[in-house]
Amino acid sequence: MSTSAPALERSGTDQPGTASFEERHAWLALALTPGVGPRRLLRSVERCGSAVRVLHLPLTELESLHLPAESAQFISSGEAAHAADQELEKLSATGAAIVTWHDEAYPLRLREIYDPPALLWLRGDAGLLAKSCLAVVGTRHPTPYGVGMAEKLSRDLAARGLVILSGMARGVDTAAHRGALASRRPTVAIWGTGVDVIYPKENKSLAEQIVAGGGLILSELPLGTFPAPQNFPRRNRILSGMSVGVLVIEAAENSGTRVTARCALEQNREVFAVPGNVTTKNAWGPNLLIKQGAKLTACWEDVWEELPTQIRMELEQSLGFASTEASEASLFEESPLPPSEARVLGVLRQDEALQMDEILEKLEQEMSSSEVFTALFELELAGRIRQLPGKNYVRSF
Repeated sequence: MSTSAPALERSGTDQPGTASFEERHAWLALALTPGVGPRRLLRSVERCGSAVRVLHLPLTELESLHLPAESAQFISSGEAAHAADQELEKLSATGAAIVTWHDEAYPLRLREIYDPPALLWLRGDAGLLAKSCLAVVGTRHPTPYGVGMAEKLSRDLAARGLVILSGMARGVDTAAHRGALASRRPTVAIWGTGVDVIYPKENKSLAEQIVAGGGLILSELPLGTFPAPQNFPRRNRILSGMSVGVLVIEAAENSGTRVTARCALEQNREVFAVPGNVTTKNAWGPNLLIKQGAKLTACWEDVWEELPTQIRMELEQSLGFASTEASEASLFEESPLPPSEARVLGVLRQDEALQMDEILEKLEQEMSSSEVFTALFELELAGRIRQLPGKNYVRSF
């Protein structure tokens, strides 16, 4: 595990740096205090000059900071400091770390938003917080077309140096992370739970792949926080806030994706959207965003050409190429297919699933059913096709 967190001394708190252990402990204690949200915490630290000073104020002075009585009592009684001690023990046991507002590692773009988190919990490579990121979001119930586009665009953009951010939810989020991993590039998952609470549970393997692949899992919530409906809309402001832009791939009329897109607009971030079939409900969100001015996105170049020139140049230099003509990443090693597999792959589509009986019917003049079954098995094993419920098959992008 490659988690790294600042732990050296620094002088003063007015400028980002690397906080001392005592200061970081105080930030953690205040963040764990009931009734003290990010804005109250940041305002209190700003008034007092450091988190340590806030933590050691007498009860009357804590109340003068306009903290709720319950919060002031929690700090004054020492319960906040005790909660921080316990959290630090859990951090050590899980291999996680924290980044405070006053740490250099805190994402610069996140500082710009209206309501930034005061503290971030993370597992993985903290160095990714300084990279140029793109958020990829969408429905939890995508069509094969939506899954394919999420994988393809994430893969191609990650291959060019952009760090793909998403929420690791079912559907488009999962496809975006898998696309980035397929390009052998790190990806960042921003959770609405503690970084030790995997949600949804079926993505446990994906979470392990993200960290093992040099990626990062990040949350503004303490360890042990379980999924609650109110956590996820607030999480979305971090997704957009850390990013240079937000890419929307399939979203219904009323969805969390719309919250993220709205956050992006409020934060002056670029919004990209993949157009969808107007007869499907999941096309409503991106198509409306395009009507309202979002950048219509069909390929990686549509995102690339909208990036600020400085960011584009930095990405090109870091990868060692001076133009955007790099070859596209591939989900699998290209190699000649056996004739039977090539014939089966030829009848499958990327944007529409075919049922087993339809495949057999299309190929009945060329292949036996056993040959088709074998070819489908081999193609799925190689990652060239995917099987959907009901023995439906779709070609991978």
